[in-house]
Amino acid sequence: MKQILIETQIFTAKPVKLIEGKSSTGNPLVQGILATAEVKNGNGRYYSRDLWNREIDKYMESVNANRALGELDHPDSSIINLKNVSHNIKKISWEQDNVMGIIEILPTPSGNILKALFENGIPVGVSSRGMGSLKQKGELMEVQDDFELLCWDFVSTPSNPGSYMKEVALNEGKTINTNQYYKVNSIITDILCANGTCPIF
Repeated sequence: MKQILIETQIFTAKPVKLIEGKSSTGNPLVQGILATAEVKNGNGRYYSRDLWNREIDKYMESVNANRALGELDHPDSSIINLKNVSHNIKKISWEQDNVMGIIEILPTPSGNILKALFENGIPVGVSSRGMGSLKQKGELMEVQDDFELLCWDFVSTPSNPGSYMKEVALNEGKTINTNQYYKVNSIITDILCANGTCPIF
């Protein structure tokens, strides 16, 4: 019997610099591991690489159509609720057995919360949501061939420890400054440097 399968791990963001053109949105981009194949995950489940390959090939239709949306927090549903959308996956690739993703944080209410968490160094988990059945094989539960990937969501509680958020980069390659006095310093610099010369540099 098919059930909702949710897999969670800490999402490690790396700076993203777009080489081939710039996005016109100006929204922050983060990059990290979305999933790992061929290992027992924190939920005791095993996904084969062939299974992930098949589902990512299908999911690329959504990525290419600019509608690979996900939510902040997991609903117990197979429907992506637009009022909770926080991000859009822009690119998916393989790095060894890791499924890597570049994700645009959207300026929605949930996206603004997600952006604030990243800017303040709060570790955030990324979690796949899909429908499928499981079969016990020794100490692990193997995800069966009827698995259908729905999306990836950002969540608070990861099942795989280890990687933590370091920094977030904008699509122009500018790092978001997480210094607590950054806004104050920026305002003071703007005031002092308003006449075209800047006495503080």
